[in-house]
Amino acid sequence: MLIQDIMHHPVVTIQATDSISAAFDQMHEHSIRHLPVMDAKDTLVGILTDRDIRYATSALTDKPVARNDAVYTVMSKPPITAGPRDPVEEAARTLRTERIGALPVVEGDALVGIITGTDLLDAVLRLTGLEKPGSRLAVALPDKPGQLAALTARVADEGLDIHSVLSYYEPSEDEMPASHLNVILRVDTMNVRPIAAALREEGFAVRWPLDKPAGT
Repeated sequence: MLIQDIMHHPVVTIQATDSISAAFDQMHEHSIRHLPVMDAKDTLVGILTDRDIRYATSALTDKPVARNDAVYTVMSKPPITAGPRDPVEEAARTLRTERIGALPVVEGDALVGIITGTDLLDAVLRLTGLEKPGSRLAVALPDKPGQLAALTARVADEGLDIHSVLSYYEPSEDEMPASHLNVILRVDTMNVRPIAAALREEGFAVRWPLDKPAGT
């Protein structure tokens, strides 16, 4: 999934010379918290957030600004941006690393969109297959070639469709003495226990659903 698949466009913007009050009104009118800031040549020069406004106008700030001061006096610059064909996971990494809530999306000198942390959460929901009815099946696999292929083939043998596959590595632990790959599948059944039981009998380390205690 690419940024162009989830970004918002056209983008609500503000001019650098507009007042902070005007920027606040724009945010309120459009129910947004981030405003890309443009100069007279319609070039992106910064980004303004509702937090920037609250901090800059607070009486607790050493030198609070006035409502009629220009946006460029309080905006963040230069803006951190992304490209429309960047992967969404790179955008997520940037938001997390830079501790920011939105990324203007630029192509050349043109502002073509914007994405927020909420957009990325929506993308995660799509990537995990939660938009379709189904169940979660989590299995810890040895860190060896062919293990993921064997698992997905076994699920297919049961006539089940896999909506999504997510995986991540973990170091060794008590239950798994060697490093392993945690695989989370979304499969098209509301009763995942039969396939989980079959996998356990065949030696797969099924993490979810939890095994029922004996006698229950």
